[in-house]
Amino acid sequence: MTFSVLDRDHLAQYTGGDAALQAELFGLLTSQIDNCTAKMRDADQPQAWKDAAHTLKGAARGVGAMALAEACAQAETRPHDEAALDAVLAEAEKTREAMAAA
Repeated sequence: MTFSVLDRDHLAQYTGGDAALQAELFGLLTSQIDNCTAKMRDADQPQAWKDAAHTLKGAARGVGAMALAEACAQAETRPHDEAALDAVLAEAEKTREAMAAA
């Protein structure tokens, strides 16, 4: 299954087309990306990894970053898996690019 990097229809429905709200949500997601991926990198316990992946998954789904959310869902079940973290980081970068272009 293919997931969209940024589902603009979902985002428009969620924000009611409010550009200021969209910008605020993008800022919040950017912060969550930074915080959660750092927590995943630094996690010394599987639960810390899972919690960070779960938090980022929810934030991503909220704004329609479905590919990032799916990468997080996969990572959530694979604590301390470097390939899973790499997939999250790759999707996070694509999401950042999509948000910058929106």
